[in-house]
Amino acid sequence: MGSARIKSKPRYDLTFFLFLFPSVFAFIMVIIIPFFMGIYFSFTDWIAITGAKTTFVGLKNYFTVLKDVTFLNSFIVTIIYAILNIAMINICAFFLALLVTQKLKFSNFYRAGFFLPNLIGGIILGYIWQFIFNNAIPAFGKLIEFNWLRENLFLINRNLAMLAIVAVGTWQYAGYIMMIYVAAIQGIPESLLEAAEIDGVSSGQRLRYIIFPLVAPAFTISMFLTLVNSFKQFDVNYALTNGGPSGMFMDRVVMTTEFLALNIYKSAFAYNQLAQGQAKAVIFFIVLAVISIIQVRANKKREIEM
Repeated sequence: MGSARIKSKPRYDLTFFLFLFPSVFAFIMVIIIPFFMGIYFSFTDWIAITGAKTTFVGLKNYFTVLKDVTFLNSFIVTIIYAILNIAMINICAFFLALLVTQKLKFSNFYRAGFFLPNLIGGIILGYIWQFIFNNAIPAFGKLIEFNWLRENLFLINRNLAMLAIVAVGTWQYAGYIMMIYVAAIQGIPESLLEAAEIDGVSSGQRLRYIIFPLVAPAFTISMFLTLVNSFKQFDVNYALTNGGPSGMFMDRVVMTTEFLALNIYKSAFAYNQLAQGQAKAVIFFIVLAVISIIQVRANKKREIEM
């Protein structure tokens, strides 16, 4: 008669909680408490001046925000940017991952090079690319006598400014997402790929029927990360275009590349509409949470189908 195996329960002694306490305390103080304070202030006429009386106004700020044409414009612009950015980053990242997982010389060097832009701060990155778009690209167009590059300034053209921000976001973030795909591709059993090669499976078929299904969890993670990153985009948007150039929307002059985060920042700190800015932030949080949940569930369902 074999001896019964006893499952030991994890022990949570004082040391465990002492190590956990600093992180939990910081999270509560920096995230949880300000979050609930922000929700409260969104129902008031808060102006953040010492000694000023704060009055409860109910849903007034939310009604005002929902009638704000600039906020609606920023909402639409952010969705367009998110769709373009998610597609470009994931496509580029996946094919970069396929490239660096091949048996190439200096593959580790390529990985480091593709990942490097992610280490550059968004504000600095924005100003660097502002110089490139405003000076380097026109100068290059003049050098090669390509008038379209010389005459079209990306950041002041309503049709090109959005594409410029997407290009910068892809250049910055694709290397980071690439590493997730690299880990997923390297997790595919080598014997499976070798068997497919012996059976005469083409590269396209191997990609469609073997690699895609086995890296599906990586797609779910990467789509979530790029979705959240796209909706929260602020620093590159601020430094590169500051929301410009201007355009017309619903008979109002608006900023054609002003994303939600930048719109909220300007409401609160440029126009001193702190309570309305906080109401916009709450709406932003709810929308982003709902979209993220839908996206993750859709991708999880897709994983099962693949």
